[in-house]
Amino acid sequence: MSLGRGLGRGFEALIPTDLIDEEFDPTSREDEKVSKLVEIPLEKITRDEEQPRKDFSKEALEELAKSIEKHGVLQPIVVSREKGLKDGAEYKIVAGERRFRAAKIAGLKKIPAIVRTLDAQNRLELSIIENAQREDLSAIELATAYAKLKTQFNLSDKEIAEKVGKRETSVANTIRLLNLPEEAKRVMREEKLSEGVMRPMIGKDEKEILKILPKVVSEGWTARKVEEYFSKERKKRQSSSEAIKLYEYEQHIQKLTEKYKVSKIKIENKSITLTCKTKAELDKLLHILENKV
Repeated sequence: MSLGRGLGRGFEALIPTDLIDEEFDPTSREDEKVSKLVEIPLEKITRDEEQPRKDFSKEALEELAKSIEKHGVLQPIVVSREKGLKDGAEYKIVAGERRFRAAKIAGLKKIPAIVRTLDAQNRLELSIIENAQREDLSAIELATAYAKLKTQFNLSDKEIAEKVGKRETSVANTIRLLNLPEEAKRVMREEKLSEGVMRPMIGKDEKEILKILPKVVSEGWTARKVEEYFSKERKKRQSSSEAIKLYEYEQHIQKLTEKYKVSKIKIENKSITLTCKTKAELDKLLHILENKV
């Protein structure tokens, strides 16, 4: 593995990344030119004093620290090398201060970091934004570009939206595409499937997604068709679940009907309903219940 590659597949041997995959990263080549991945001693890194975020949840940091102790740092921080920093530091954090703080708590001596000069950082940000504005970019490549701005430049969805001329909700929805299975993302790019068609699949079972993908491609399913499919599948599962519950309660209902001499007993959710046909039947039921108390 070369340490000079951009964040993506080139980093997987050292640090697996959850969102940014070089296969779908339109600026990976540019990143290679301006980035270098190294492990830096924590004492040589300092926070950016101009970083607007000052407060970090102690509980969240401790939780992340426990994760780091167990799994390591899953995504490198981004730093720039600068002169004249305090306390002998050589690098200033551009993105990832929370990971940096948690790594300290976890007792790490070094942390994986992407090193960029400030000029290179600005060039890469501009490159990503320019790519994100291209009309020929696939939705999954666009999502990767947004995620890169978010994770490596500390930009919020709102800030990204302002830079690329989109609505904030549009940016957030596009980024969510990165939660799709890898195979679905690959098919999406190769078959030029739209964001609208793929969005209903987010969060669904991977086997179900891969089952319908060939039909989505060959039959040209619309977003509505995909939504209808998952809606029908959900109703089938609910009906099956209800049928199982009815079977489980059937013997109880039969025994209670014989015991309390009522016309109908219904068990649903967390309630039981006893129905009487006549007042005499109701009076008899009340008498039995009162004697049970």
